[in-house]
Amino acid sequence: MAYGVPFPGTFIVDQNGVVKSKYFEDSYRDRVSAPTILLREFGSAAGTRETAVRTNHLEMRYHSTRDTARPNLRFTLVADFQLQPKMHVYAPSVEGYIPIRFEIEPSPYFTVHETEYPPAEDLYLAAIQETVPVFQGSYQVRQDITMLGNDVLEPVLQGNREIKIRGRLRYQACDDKICYLPQTVPLEWTLQLDPLDRQRVPEAIQHKAPGK
Repeated sequence: MAYGVPFPGTFIVDQNGVVKSKYFEDSYRDRVSAPTILLREFGSAAGTRETAVRTNHLEMRYHSTRDTARPNLRFTLVADFQLQPKMHVYAPSVEGYIPIRFEIEPSPYFTVHETEYPPAEDLYLAAIQETVPVFQGSYQVRQDITMLGNDVLEPVLQGNREIKIRGRLRYQACDDKICYLPQTVPLEWTLQLDPLDRQRVPEAIQHKAPGK
């Protein structure tokens, strides 16, 4: 039934018309949001609500690239970190130690994609005479979310249209002498959910079959 229906997508081209990147999804219903594309291509920060968290080891500011979501829309949860001087956390690839984990609770209303961490640094720790992958200073973690279809989201769309995404940050921070107790920081994003815009274009520009 959908034979010949093109998949929507976005091409990023340079000033010479050369395609530098493209954004397509596995379903023709799904769309990548414009703020997510701007974030990935140019590092643009969205003008959405931001939550700040401060612990003894780091400061984290997190937000969503969208405050309003729609069915089948893919957007990004972003967390920016600033660690205290001489402090580090272990990267996910570490073995034998507690790595940083950015986790989102499962939901019947959206799909959680793989968390994106920055490249780790190799740090030699004289106290344990080991070289381990870590994050230091400032870095960013990204988590893409895709809302499910209109049929699944119908109960929310008929209610207050509010979606809460909950998760947690798990990490163990260390300096050059001490590894501190593991920490768990709760995370929450609140988004408004809008229905799809099914309003037809004005009749004067509607495409009609011959003879109609």
